[in-house]
Amino acid sequence: MNDPQSPGPVRAADRPARLTVGVVGAGRVGPALAAALALAGHRPVAASGVSDASRSRAAELLPGVPLVEPAEVLARAELVLLTVPDDALPGLVAGLAETGAVRPGQLLAHTSGRYGVGVLEPALRVGALPLALHPAMTFTGTSVDVQRLAGCSFGVTAPEELRLAAQALVIEMGGEPEWIAEEARPLYHAALALGANHLVTLVAQASELLKQAGVRAPDRMLGPLLGAALDNALRSGDAALTGPVARGDAGTVAAHIAELRAHAPGMVAGYLAMARATADRALAHGLLKPELAEDLLGVLSDGEPTR
Repeated sequence: MNDPQSPGPVRAADRPARLTVGVVGAGRVGPALAAALALAGHRPVAASGVSDASRSRAAELLPGVPLVEPAEVLARAELVLLTVPDDALPGLVAGLAETGAVRPGQLLAHTSGRYGVGVLEPALRVGALPLALHPAMTFTGTSVDVQRLAGCSFGVTAPEELRLAAQALVIEMGGEPEWIAEEARPLYHAALALGANHLVTLVAQASELLKQAGVRAPDRMLGPLLGAALDNALRSGDAALTGPVARGDAGTVAAHIAELRAHAPGMVAGYLAMARATADRALAHGLLKPELAEDLLGVLSDGEPTR
């Protein structure tokens, strides 16, 4: 934890008592978190989910746990995980509060990265205890997710009086709590989406281009390269920048753009946007020589060197 005001180690007296756990939204996240809580001694008692995929995930990760309506999940559980898409969360919370499904003293924990505890205000007004526990990890919907929670950072937002309980729950799931201010949640989530979601797109595009170039196993070629690049970036930040843009190789970049226009025109805009952002960072950190930047920026404007 990096919060200088962290409440410190969790004492046994501060840990939540063994709780009955419910999941509203049996997507990829909820069943994995509930399964992790079960390993810590809590007891999953109900989940909601309507799709075949949801039912399969619940059967694999929460065997024997019945699938019921959301209101019934709240009726059975002391801790309820609201693991629905971000855009569906406000309406779900409002609906559950209006219909009387929420009980005073009930722990409601959502897993949205975008929202803090403010989105739970309708439930708070009827006595619920609000937590925002967002695991900073991608999920597969399988049992491997439970193992990946070990050491996973959680973006946590909670009222002061619930910070110890939130910390304890995250630690019990194998995670590491990172305290995020309510007003910083959207920026925090944007940062994670920029890194993780866009990374998948970049890797998929690189794989497609390698296949077109005749590479039979793009994953074997990209694995060591991207693993090293990620490790270097996390260790050294912008100092890890390399490649033709950081070097100012305008001719090479122009050749890239020409090939993309010929073979994958849908990727040109993304290449140009990332190359311009890379050039800006390389210039700012003294990696790209100013005398080479003019030709490079010309290429990134029209695809051809300026001289």
